[in-house]
Amino acid sequence: MFSRNHGVRSASRPLVAIGLMAGSLLGGHMVLAQAATMPSTPSAVGITSNNTPQAAQTRPPRISKPDVKKLGVKTPGVLRPLSDLKPETVYPVAGSPDWSVMAKDAVWVSSARLNHVVQLLPVNGKTGLIADVPRPCSGLAYAFGSVWVPSCGAHMLMRLDEATGKVTAQIPADPANSEGGIAVADGSIWMVVKPSTLVRVDPKSNTVVSTLELPSESENPAFGGGFVWVSSFGHDQLLEVDPKSNTVVATIGVGPKPRFLTIGDGSVWTLNQGDGSISRVDMKTSKVVATIICGIPGPGGEITFGAGSVWVALFDFPLTQVDAKTNLPVKQWAGAGGDGVRFGFGSVWLSNLRQQTVWRLSPEQK
Repeated sequence: MFSRNHGVRSASRPLVAIGLMAGSLLGGHMVLAQAATMPSTPSAVGITSNNTPQAAQTRPPRISKPDVKKLGVKTPGVLRPLSDLKPETVYPVAGSPDWSVMAKDAVWVSSARLNHVVQLLPVNGKTGLIADVPRPCSGLAYAFGSVWVPSCGAHMLMRLDEATGKVTAQIPADPANSEGGIAVADGSIWMVVKPSTLVRVDPKSNTVVSTLELPSESENPAFGGGFVWVSSFGHDQLLEVDPKSNTVVATIGVGPKPRFLTIGDGSVWTLNQGDGSISRVDMKTSKVVATIICGIPGPGGEITFGAGSVWVALFDFPLTQVDAKTNLPVKQWAGAGGDGVRFGFGSVWLSNLRQQTVWRLSPEQK
């Protein structure tokens, strides 16, 4: 049972996409025009019935899709077929499963095509709540008993109660890019809003309490080592921001077109869409200590850290594993799948956007 008026549904029955309009890939993550777009007024968020169509906001792709046949890791024994990848659990998630975040006892996954985020339950391998959010985009975050969802449809940052899935706050914060990100740092929520402004949100007041203008196309924050790190796609750089002084304290050159990033093993790791490499930056010295060739350039994808490895997802190369000790790719699976990835509950969580599934995977893959 569910009530549309509260914007939360039970996922005990299969999710079905109805009345969808044509869509397009925006930076690799799927963005579609929808036949049931939420009204833009804050009071209407979470109500999905009787709405009028609204075209999705799109940008021309800035990186053309490369020839898959020429890509991938060339080291013998690394590349293998997707059929060798064995999921422990397969969660059906209708629409366009993409961004995910680990909560206290659940995983939340966005589905922009259907204007909602879905709760996955590791304890029983089933889906749970479904919370309506107009075109969730630009990542997900979990902190302070809430799931934080940037909304490209409502031009807001939505705060969801993790127990009920209901919207408890709407903060005016228009994501700078649907392919941006969101981070938890120093007791606050951080994200980049248009045009390229890093904002700090106080979870006690649900208001923006500070702003910092960044170079253009600097849109993906992450937190580690006491600093906020922001990849600058337009300038091939990684920015180091001191949350205490709210200033950029270092600018580090990395690989071409860095988009997504993750924190692990004392380092910041950027996925560089320009050439498909990964730049490893030591957080103590703020210097690049390794450039890892993975052969996966192009739009979309995601990167995460867990179990001593970096994990990268991308269309056609759903998963690549990099050993943090050797800075070498050790396994790469090729085939139809991928786009989003996160690590949590001792597992790799792979969002297969086009296949409308999320896989829970053991990190110990053959």
